[in-house]
Amino acid sequence: MRIGSSIALIVIGAIVAFALDIQLAGVDLRLIGYILMAAGVVLLIISLAVGFGGRRTTTTTRSGIDPASGEQITRQDRRDGTY
Repeated sequence: MRIGSSIALIVIGAIVAFALDIQLAGVDLRLIGYILMAAGVVLLIISLAVGFGGRRTTTTTRSGIDPASGEQITRQDRRDGTY
C-alpha cells in the first residue's frame, strides 16, 4: 500500500467513526472507524519510511588491458537506487 491508500483508510475511518449515525446490532461503527484510522496511520508511517529510506548505490568496477596499446583500463559504473 502506498501513501494514497493510507490516507484513504484514514478518511474512510473518520467518516465511519464520526459521520455515520447508523445503529447496527452487535457492531460498534465508532470502534471500526478508529481501527481503520489507526491502520491508515501505521501504513502511512511505513510508506514514508520505505519511501524516504536510505538510497542504494551499486558500483561496478571492470579492469582490463587494451590490446592495442597494452595499457590497463579501469572502468567504473555507478548507479544510485532511483528508478
